Amino acid sequence: MIDGAGRILEKEVLLKEDILKLLSAEGEERKVLFTKASETKAKQVGKKVYYRGLVEFSNVCGKNCYYCGIRRDNKNLKRYNLGNKEILDAVKFAYDNRYASIVLQSGEIESPGFTDRIEELLREIKKISNNELGITISLGEQTKDVYRRWFDAGAHRYLLRIETSNPELYKKIHPGDGRHDFNRRIECLQSLKDIGYQTGTGVMIGLPFQTMNDIADDILFMRDFDIDMIGLGPYIEHKDTPLFQYRDKIMPPSERFSLTLKVIALLRIIMKDINIAAATAMQAIDPMGREKALMAGANVIMPNITPGKYRDSYKLYENKPCTDEEAEDCTNCLEARIHMTGDEIGYGERGDSKHYARRRGKGGTGG
Repeated sequence: MIDGAGRILEKEVLLKEDILKLLSAEGEERKVLFTKASETKAKQVGKKVYYRGLVEFSNVCGKNCYYCGIRRDNKNLKRYNLGNKEILDAVKFAYDNRYASIVLQSGEIESPGFTDRIEELLREIKKISNNELGITISLGEQTKDVYRRWFDAGAHRYLLRIETSNPELYKKIHPGDGRHDFNRRIECLQSLKDIGYQTGTGVMIGLPFQTMNDIADDILFMRDFDIDMIGLGPYIEHKDTPLFQYRDKIMPPSERFSLTLKVIALLRIIMKDINIAAATAMQAIDPMGREKALMAGANVIMPNITPGKYRDSYKLYENKPCTDEEAEDCTNCLEARIHMTGDEIGYGERGDSKHYARRRGKGGTGG
């Protein structure tokens, strides 16, 4: 069996049937897949992990996704919205600790006031960091004009997860209320690319109704869309969501975890020089989840620098780890964990996507 995976991985271009075979790889074949991914990572992006200090600044959301714990109709959640000073204090922590990049993430809101606030925050972040911090934002679907305003204000990466590339599955995990449209999601991703963002997306692995065929198509979608960075993780059910009723009909968490590692490995092999985040959701299933993701090909970690008292309220899924810690605790813990993988931390380096640099025809990675 080991020869089968090895032969497939010698191909220049993997077909869908090849991807499906590798997604089902176990035992020695699985080891071959992970070894190839590790070698590709070392050769293409180096054995370096880049930090993105994550500020989950609000759990107020206008969307009602069936899988998400901060969905609009969840009445069992204490809502919060950090003040600008609290956000900027967290950003200053990241800057002072040489993270070199931060991520601003919140529930999805579309309003002129929200747009203005983010624009102001972005300009302040550039100011307090001497224009040095890399800025990723993950704030959902917006108009192209809003994306452009935020780009001009200083954001240069945007993560907009599609969650699935199958339009029919998308309809099953979102309400048909006119505010959850697959085509708009794709249009938003295209707008982000056109404006010049390093463009990121991602999917959930192990969703109800999802097939292996869907997951293979997800990988091909990200390849064909020419994505610069990827944030994906296992689906983890939340008791206050409509999809929770299907919890007994999906694969066990350990299988979702294993499958996610294989998807990470395949994306590293197929897309080579993209940035791939080791999602916190991995650690919600396996205590060594993020480390295993790094060894399977991921090269970005997002230490949570949200003030500790708010962390438990930004719960997209159950069993979210590290909600009782402060930013300093997270930093010390991650440093030890990353060194265990054989990688080093790129302190003071933004670690911009090499794929983006190549796609845009630029030299270098922006440091």
